Amino acid sequence: MVDHNYTADSVKSLDWKDHIRMRPGMYIGKLGDGSSDDDGIYVLLKEVLDNSIDEYVMGFGKTIDVECDGQKVIVRDYGRGIPLEKLMVCASKINTGAKYDSKAFKKSVGLNGVGIKAVNALSSSFDIQAFREGDTRRIEFVRGNITSEDRKNKKTTEENGTSICFTPDGDLFKKYRFRNQYAERMMRYYAYLNKGLTLKYNGTRFRSKDGLKDLLQENLSEEPLYPIIHLEGPDIEVAFTHLDQYGEDYFSFVNGQHTTQGGTHQAAFREAVVKTVREFTKKNYEPGDIRGGIVAAVSIKVEEPVFESQTKTKLGSLTVAPEGESVRLFIGNFLKQKLDNYLHKNPETADALLDKINRSEHERKELKGIQKLARERSKKSKVHNRKLRDCRSHLNTKDKKRFDSTLFITEGDSASGSITKARDVTTQAVFSLKGKPLNSFGLTRKVVYENEEFNLVQAALGIEEDLENLRYNKVVIATDADVDGMHIRLLLITFFLQFFPELIREGHLFVLQTPLFRVRNKKTTLYCYDEIEREVALKQLGRSPEITRFKGLGEISPDEFKHFIAEDIRLDPVRLDANESIKGMLKFFMGKNTPERQQYIIRNLRFEHDVLEEDPKADTEHLPDSIDDADASAGQAA
Repeated sequence: MVDHNYTADSVKSLDWKDHIRMRPGMYIGKLGDGSSDDDGIYVLLKEVLDNSIDEYVMGFGKTIDVECDGQKVIVRDYGRGIPLEKLMVCASKINTGAKYDSKAFKKSVGLNGVGIKAVNALSSSFDIQAFREGDTRRIEFVRGNITSEDRKNKKTTEENGTSICFTPDGDLFKKYRFRNQYAERMMRYYAYLNKGLTLKYNGTRFRSKDGLKDLLQENLSEEPLYPIIHLEGPDIEVAFTHLDQYGEDYFSFVNGQHTTQGGTHQAAFREAVVKTVREFTKKNYEPGDIRGGIVAAVSIKVEEPVFESQTKTKLGSLTVAPEGESVRLFIGNFLKQKLDNYLHKNPETADALLDKINRSEHERKELKGIQKLARERSKKSKVHNRKLRDCRSHLNTKDKKRFDSTLFITEGDSASGSITKARDVTTQAVFSLKGKPLNSFGLTRKVVYENEEFNLVQAALGIEEDLENLRYNKVVIATDADVDGMHIRLLLITFFLQFFPELIREGHLFVLQTPLFRVRNKKTTLYCYDEIEREVALKQLGRSPEITRFKGLGEISPDEFKHFIAEDIRLDPVRLDANESIKGMLKFFMGKNTPERQQYIIRNLRFEHDVLEEDPKADTEHLPDSIDDADASAGQAA
């Protein structure tokens, strides 16, 4: 049967800027509002900076100036400057750039000629100006369309280089704002990876003397077990040490690009460390014993890198250069020589490393019998236990929706019942807790296997060995908005911090926001997540609307709940401050009571505004029943 509606007019060829604006996710990942470090506005900033960094790598321009007022960004470098007659095509013609010439940009990040064109198309204003040997040209765009252009060179006294000013399009990036903390982190990483380069962000200067060693030093949460091992060679730099903690923590880079999802180079480093240590010690240690507690930074330079997405967060290249040696062999040979030499020349460091490995091995062997019982119990629970209501798509598969996979950890059957009925069974799973989990602070990994609930959580996530087999991209803590719910939230975060900190460091752990109020009249229903939104809703709906205060997730019907875990889901990421000691933080909040913590709790206790309005005596009648409940309130305040 012929579809007469399918004609030649049905076939359309989009202009470059229209395609980018229609499918921005292909070029910059998610849009976002700037509240998360992987939101699209930071990809725009990175794309502009990459060009300036490439100039420095080629030996031109030692300073990059960046100014940002939260909305508009100006990036000025002092490289050679884009050739003036090619300014237009570099800013607006797709697949155009100097980086296709491998002699000019041999090991660059951006090789596809898309970068600043995407910035141009996705910006409400985009101005580009090049300065070259006393001449300059400037072109202004609005959403990729030219509004003003210098057709002839103009004289200038400015230094050589390029200046780009852009404002992301508010129609695409709703209510966006650049957060200084994320932009400054980007500047730091660029400085670590390009020793001698100075970046100035709103006047703050970023410069590194020791590269990746500085990166690790500034990101360690506690004192390392031995001095940072820092090794350099042509096209490779690594730095690592061990902390007295569980898990593995990596910062990996390719040609200056932060590969947050790792890739072939990170996998090769993990393998090479194990192999080199085994050969040095002449003992066949388990990989987990060698790598447990490691904190490492790895940077390599690759000709024509192949990334698994346009946002370049995971390296897919298998070779260092076209027809060259493999990434695995390149990193393996480097560590075999450099790390082996280092350990022989620094016996105190070697002894401290071996002591950590031996302690890990001893603990693992102690766990062996418990693990066997736990696995048998886990097999039985998979048949009989109803705590996990799984979904179809998982992160550790090649499913198209694997990055949407989410596990909600809920308290009690009523909350899990609402989420289970409202969820998307393809991508959303639910794990129901029986009650308050154990406070795991100060306990060893043994408790994960001895405690049935923790063991089941670990099995559901698939992270017993390492994070490589993580089954869900997002692990979401969904507890009630009361003191008990806050306490359960803190206990779960403590569990993950104590035994699986990499889950948090790699951005997989979140807290679900659910509405506190429902405000409605006969025509309209509004859900409010805080008192400010409630006040706005009251003004919007006018006289005497009905107000419902949700205190538990079980009070929200499945029909309502589906709105809060679908497209409009609000998630608060659980993040680790690089300068925060995990041990110190857990000891303060989750250890035995101390006068210092009690004073902190007294200073930071908060009470809900609506309770105080209704009951002026609430400040004495609604104090927490126990110090643990007070801890929960103080944790919220913190």
